[in-house]
Amino acid sequence: MRLQGLLLPLLLLSLNLNAMTTPTTDASLLTTAERSDFIHTGRYVEAERLCAAYAAQWPDAVRCFDFGVTPEGRTLRALIVSRTGALDAKALHTQNVPVLALQGGIHPGESDGKDAGFMVLRDLLGKPAKDDPLKKIAILFIPVFNVDGHERFGKWNRPNQVGPAEMGWRTNAQNLNLNRDYMKADAPEMQAMLRLLTAWDPILYADLHVTDGADFQHDVSVQLEPIQQSAVSMRATGIAIRDAVIADLAAQGSLPLSFYPNLIEEDNPASGFAESAYLPRFSTGYWALRNRYSLLLETHSWKDYKTRVRVTVNTLVSLVQQTAAHGAAWLKLARVADAEAMQLGGKQVELDHEAGPHVTMIDFKGYAYTREPSAISGGLVTRYDPATPQVWHVPYHDTVVPTLSVRAPKAGYVVAAGYAAPIAERLAAHGIAFQTLAAPKSAQVLETFRATEAKLTPGTFEGRSMMAVKGAWAAETRALPAGSLFIPIAQPQARVVAALLEPQAPDSFLSWGFFNAAFEQKEYAEPYVAEQMAREMLAKDAALAAEFNVKLSSDKAFAASPAARLEFFYRRHPSWDEQYFLVPVYRLDVFTP
Repeated sequence: MRLQGLLLPLLLLSLNLNAMTTPTTDASLLTTAERSDFIHTGRYVEAERLCAAYAAQWPDAVRCFDFGVTPEGRTLRALIVSRTGALDAKALHTQNVPVLALQGGIHPGESDGKDAGFMVLRDLLGKPAKDDPLKKIAILFIPVFNVDGHERFGKWNRPNQVGPAEMGWRTNAQNLNLNRDYMKADAPEMQAMLRLLTAWDPILYADLHVTDGADFQHDVSVQLEPIQQSAVSMRATGIAIRDAVIADLAAQGSLPLSFYPNLIEEDNPASGFAESAYLPRFSTGYWALRNRYSLLLETHSWKDYKTRVRVTVNTLVSLVQQTAAHGAAWLKLARVADAEAMQLGGKQVELDHEAGPHVTMIDFKGYAYTREPSAISGGLVTRYDPATPQVWHVPYHDTVVPTLSVRAPKAGYVVAAGYAAPIAERLAAHGIAFQTLAAPKSAQVLETFRATEAKLTPGTFEGRSMMAVKGAWAAETRALPAGSLFIPIAQPQARVVAALLEPQAPDSFLSWGFFNAAFEQKEYAEPYVAEQMAREMLAKDAALAAEFNVKLSSDKAFAASPAARLEFFYRRHPSWDEQYFLVPVYRLDVFTP
């Protein structure tokens, strides 16, 4: 399906910031942003008030509801908006109504989505077009996802951004960045969000942001998945959706980009840009793994707040119109992708990507700039001149290539009982099907991953000590204790299952440190005991003695280390812990309940 830039209805084209603040608008339904001419944005109490006010004003089309509680005890609220006759998830799914999700305030300093969302919904509800899109779709609006961060309000929370005058803080009350938490789901807000997404199952999930970075003329970037990754059958339409949004924005005076304008070398415009495929820790990568469309909107931080909200409004109008026109077809594509995911057992699954080697030189609309030594930092400093537009002829790495592909097991994965409890909690939040073994299963052939190398990243990241391993899967015969988890691969979320349970996947449970204890040695042999073990083993095993002598002569570091020489024998002795460096996740090609 190829979508051209949509010709938006005249009524919705009139949805601009001036038209939305006319005297005909009920003043109680205006945002602080509108009343202040976009100098300020409101506190969370305003989002709560507007949520309730919309439901009271349009009870047949709006329902305001709670879906979770933050660490500081605040309520997470959402609106469902539709004129299809259904305002609950089950009824919408029964009627095959496409659900468009709009998420604001995952980074509360970036409040554009919150204010724009209320404005667009008010216009749709209060001035319905002849061909009312709300009669065809439902809109799930989360004004502020990170509520505790939103209420950490201050003037200097976003030093790289022009307006509003005060805004919220990037992280939640636990100092976690929610847009790194979609897979590990540590934050209570994220666990609530995953349950919300599972219940409402939006066909398109738009995450509304403001970028940082260099200063340039472009005012917005639009990225969408699946395009670079996940369900192949959905990618062509993903490109069409993205291109239609970009065409609509360009028609309204924006300079939209199809890639995130993050410089390859920080603060050096000449380094250019690179295409990316987002990891599933981010909303864009995560929702695509679930065979649905995810859109990342990034207005540009150096544009004023009024401009950024206007661009966000225009984007949301485009998404509403596209979903109304094509959402039913997208649902069919999603069902096909779900069926394909059910058949991923035994097939290759891509789990990580990077920018490919192909480079295209592009003309990028920037500003004149200089780079010169700084007496303050001692490095180079870049100074932009927004009064002087300039075209940057820069490299653009315009392809994405897979860097990690694995063969999914034919039956599924098992998580060992000792590690099952926190994994089960996360799987349930993701809506992933699994079962807990009520009784032990006798020894059977399965695949285990024994790490040959395990390294913790320096310091912590998002409150966790992350782990990276090298190793390989190999066939073993093992028993499975009661309490172990079996996670079948034959389910629509097969890609999420593999991304969570494959040890080397960048956002797996192992990578996020859930299994770090498996790489800690807990038992040992005293040197004098190991010495005696070694003498007895050498006397009984000529092949072992030959192996030891070869290693002594070929490995100087080994020969010079008494501890390494003793460990050579200890690792081969029956007292050695066979579970040391054994990842507590197994793969099964056959599972008998």
